[in-house]
Amino acid sequence: MSTETAIRVQGLQKSYAEQHVLRGVDFEVAPGSIFALLGSNGAGKTTTIRILSTLVKADAGAAEINGFDVATQAADVRASISLTGQFAAVDEILTGRENLVLVAKLRHLGHPGKIADDLLARFSLTEAGARKVATYSGGMRRRLDIAMSLIGNSPVIFLDEPTAGLDPEARIEVWQMVKELAGSGTTVLLTTQYLDEAEQLADRIAILHEGRIIANGTLAELKQLFPPAQVEYVEKQPTLEEIFLAIVGEKR
Repeated sequence: MSTETAIRVQGLQKSYAEQHVLRGVDFEVAPGSIFALLGSNGAGKTTTIRILSTLVKADAGAAEINGFDVATQAADVRASISLTGQFAAVDEILTGRENLVLVAKLRHLGHPGKIADDLLARFSLTEAGARKVATYSGGMRRRLDIAMSLIGNSPVIFLDEPTAGLDPEARIEVWQMVKELAGSGTTVLLTTQYLDEAEQLADRIAILHEGRIIANGTLAELKQLFPPAQVEYVEKQPTLEEIFLAIVGEKR
């Protein structure tokens, strides 16, 4: 595999009984970039992630992560990746710090306490680190969940709909964190059904529809698929998200 490719997917197919979920999916992801797999519910996004993370076997096709074949070198692939699913996989009975220490110990890493403290600081959770996760907001749980997935410094991270169910402020917090991950050299593949999320985050966007990639490119390249816009004078109105954040910010 080329050093310019962190993830390569070729002809991926998957069916469940008579339902064809993936019908020949192809894409590549460059190291240190953010790649968004955009599609509606049922398009095959989560199935793609599950195959790439070795949780499900493909019926046909091939995939490589950091040069390792997903089908024949599963152990090496798992050592190269981290996965954050659609729902935060955190233990509510434990504190935030205890969750992080537990994962560090399970990965047999030295100095788990220091690892936990460093991640709490990195994700702005130091003050909440001693509190039980049951008291955390949705955004805090998601930040902790992603922090847990980073233990071990995996070069590739999969984020399956990372902001699903979060409020506008929490979504923006997660967006900033994802940008920082890529900025530090981590390759990020995220799935989303939110158009604005893909627009805000992704270096490249692939649109998955009915099990096939129907478009793949940068935002600028995808915009070229449409006719040039006619220039008209339109008074710009603030979005509801801008109004919400402005009001909340003022009250703070």
